Amino acid sequence: MGLIRSHRLQLTRRQFLQISGLSGVSFLLGGCGTPSFEDLVGKLSEPLNQRVEALIFNPQKPVPEFSPSQIQPEALIVNTFRATPIIDQQKYRLIVDGEVNNPLSLSMKEIQTLPLTSMIIRHVCVEGWAAIVQWGGIRMQEIIALAQPKANVKYAYFKSADGYYESWDIASVLHPQTLLAYQKNGEPLPVDNGAPLRLASPIKLGYKQSKWVTQITLTNYLSPFKGYWEDQGYEWFAGL
Repeated sequence: MGLIRSHRLQLTRRQFLQISGLSGVSFLLGGCGTPSFEDLVGKLSEPLNQRVEALIFNPQKPVPEFSPSQIQPEALIVNTFRATPIIDQQKYRLIVDGEVNNPLSLSMKEIQTLPLTSMIIRHVCVEGWAAIVQWGGIRMQEIIALAQPKANVKYAYFKSADGYYESWDIASVLHPQTLLAYQKNGEPLPVDNGAPLRLASPIKLGYKQSKWVTQITLTNYLSPFKGYWEDQGYEWFAGL
C-alpha cells in the first residue's frame, strides 16, 4: 500500500528547479568557480560546448513525437557492450540510492503498478543511424519523486547488469519524455534491447540510453568516471 500511495508524489516546480540546478543565480554560477576553488571542492569542469548545451536545454519542453505508422520495427540495431546479461526478472530489483531521503528497491511488479507512459520517438545513434521506436514504461520523474531527492542533487548515475555505466544531468533525467522502458513497440521489451529496464529518451544520443539498468544513484557531483564511452573521449552531455 505504501508504494501505491507514494507513486502519486510529484515534484513541484520549485523542487524541480532546485534539484535540476535551474533556479536563480545557482544555474549561472554552477560552472563558474575558479580552477583553484574547483580543485579544492573536487568539482570537475565541463568543456564549453557542454555548458552551452546545458544552458540552451529546456528541461520541460516535449519533443514532437511520431505517428504509429512511422514506427520502424527493424531499424533499431542491437549494439552490445559485452555479452547480453542473464537477469531473473522474478528476482530483479531496481535500486535507487545516493542523495535521497527514501532509498528504493523495486521489483518489476511494483514498477509496473506505476503509471505507464508510451511515446513514439527517434532513437539516434552516434554511429550515424536512427530508428523510430515506440517505448513504454515509467517516467523517470516518477521514480525520482518516489525516492524523494535532496535539493542538492545535480546528476544521476546508471549502473547496468553488464557492467556498463552512464551519468546524466538531473534536468535531462527529469525531462517528461525520459523513461525507464519495459515495452518496445507495444510488446514486452526484448532482452537484447535492454529488458527488464532501459533508458529511452528523445533528448540524448543512443549511448546515453543504458540497457539492463539495475541501479540509479543520485549525486551532487560528477565523478571522474562519467560513462563508459565518455571515459574514452565521447561527449558527456550528448544532447539532441
